[in-house]
Amino acid sequence: MEQIKVTLKDGSVKEFPKGTTVLEIAESISPRLAKEAVGGEVNDRVVDLKYPVHEDAEVNILKFEDEEGQDVFRHTSAHILAQAVLRLFPGTKLAIGPAIENGFYYDFDAEHRFTHEDLEKIEKEMEKIVQEDLDIERFELPRNEAIKFMQERGEVYKVELIENLPKDAVISFYRQGEFVDLCAGPHLPTTKPVKALKLLSVAGAYWRGDEKNKMLQRIYGTSFPKQKMLEEYIHRLEEAKKRDHRKLGKELDLFSIQEEGPGFPFFHPKGMVVRNILEDFWRKAHVKRGYQEVKTPIILNEQLWHTSGHWDHYKENMYFTQIDETDFAVKPMNCPGAMLVYKRKMYSYRDFPIRMCELGLVHRHELSGALHGLMRVRCFTQDDAHIFMLPTQIKDEIKGVIDFVDYVYNIFGFKYHIELSTRPENSMGSDEEWEMATDALREALEEKSLSYKVNEGDGAFYGPKIDFHLEDCIGRTWQCGTIQLDFQMPQRFDLTYIGSDGEKHRPVMVHRVIFGSIERFIGILIEHFAGKFPVWLAPVQVKVLPIADKFMDYAAKLTEMMKDLDIRVELDDRNEKIGYKIREAQLEKVPYMIIVGEKEVEMNNISVRSRDKGEIGSQDIKSFIEMIQEEIRTKVL
Repeated sequence: MEQIKVTLKDGSVKEFPKGTTVLEIAESISPRLAKEAVGGEVNDRVVDLKYPVHEDAEVNILKFEDEEGQDVFRHTSAHILAQAVLRLFPGTKLAIGPAIENGFYYDFDAEHRFTHEDLEKIEKEMEKIVQEDLDIERFELPRNEAIKFMQERGEVYKVELIENLPKDAVISFYRQGEFVDLCAGPHLPTTKPVKALKLLSVAGAYWRGDEKNKMLQRIYGTSFPKQKMLEEYIHRLEEAKKRDHRKLGKELDLFSIQEEGPGFPFFHPKGMVVRNILEDFWRKAHVKRGYQEVKTPIILNEQLWHTSGHWDHYKENMYFTQIDETDFAVKPMNCPGAMLVYKRKMYSYRDFPIRMCELGLVHRHELSGALHGLMRVRCFTQDDAHIFMLPTQIKDEIKGVIDFVDYVYNIFGFKYHIELSTRPENSMGSDEEWEMATDALREALEEKSLSYKVNEGDGAFYGPKIDFHLEDCIGRTWQCGTIQLDFQMPQRFDLTYIGSDGEKHRPVMVHRVIFGSIERFIGILIEHFAGKFPVWLAPVQVKVLPIADKFMDYAAKLTEMMKDLDIRVELDDRNEKIGYKIREAQLEKVPYMIIVGEKEVEMNNISVRSRDKGEIGSQDIKSFIEMIQEEIRTKVL
């Protein structure tokens, strides 16, 4: 029998008979690997375990721990969900059911309105399907037969999907028991590995995401190979609910979204304290690193956005107005304004690099259904920077930004991972420019010895980018920082400088954010700290709580002393019991409470209670102030 060479992930090469399946290759490596395998990669293409390998190839066995493995596992879970719904609610029409981050969903067109009780019934039926250990088989049909096959089953949405596929597309289906679905796959070999599953919610979703189409019912769920993993995930979800920044933002009186401004956040006094601290920290950190702050207008002439390329690539997300019968646009990004600041004068090669930074308010039109507290808004402040440089400075500047991002995220206790996004389909510029830009980013990451994932085709329309994804204290990730290398905008705006040869040359530019958006970063911080901001960020750092009115003068004196030292302190002078005052301060998540009574006045000291540690006990005022000032100075977490 003809043999093929298979190169495994560790670089070793094995020979197998032609047509050996991915599962058989896994079995040859180790029985345990075969047991844990959920799919495979053959020459970087994700395939079923039953996939036969017919030629020399690189093969990687996927387990649930792998992101691609989770997609296979949860895609099968979505099919189990659809099968259960059809069993319980015959006549339901199927739309789509993909794997998503941390789970899956399926969209249904059903006359019955799904309720929470229905989800419990569907979940039980799914568990039954798992126990049935149904074989999952792939088969293909020619286009006309595929359409007829779906028409006979009354699956109008599947027919539409097939009709919209390219004429030469392979039309594949997956069968498990009586259930068949149009699907590219891949899938698990049977339903049995989906040992732990949970349906989470039901929501409305327009067919194909278009509000002109019919509203379908979307059931969300998640699944794992072990019950313990599911329980841990549910615990994280419950923890996330407690930390919801919208709930805590209201309870702590930080911000609100009013009916009069959907997607336009209002910051309250305490929220402004947090915001101003972040902005002050940002400014000082930028001055130290040689940045110059600029401010550009919110509304600029429409023609500017044609020049920048945003008109062709972004106009659907922009707001427009007219001034003096001339068309203007509200800026969705700060970069064109930075171009105009650069163009105000001629630079020499000796002036580079030029680092301009801006806390710039931008507006973007988001659909109302996508809005989410501070995380997805219609106006937000980007902590932008535009670095203009010589081609020879590219790598050093990118490495400098990477170090800056690392410094900032460590201040807040965030771990992060890095992704490199390459050229998208609707991009500007030549292949040569894109290759040069992408290589520069890649080399900077590799010279810093940083691991990264490549996101093919996910760059900005004007250049490739490095994205930083923060991980919060309950394991969720948030994309915040980005570094985008841009050869296009300096060309479109005809930016030049005088080189050492006395001739005009074109600078290279980097777009860069670290927080990403001040509003969103505050939302992330609220959830990361569960509203318990570290002392340096807390809107109120100390609450002074007198036990009775007769100790009010001493309490007021302490309050004024700390105010004079720029400690954010409040005096609770209400005629309430001390237990009530402590509970209130604890609910407000104030880091320190100072309790003042007879003993404290006599001894000229204070009794200190910590939000996180409870009773600390008696302290002299000077040592307490020194302690809190040190926590503020060193930004203790």
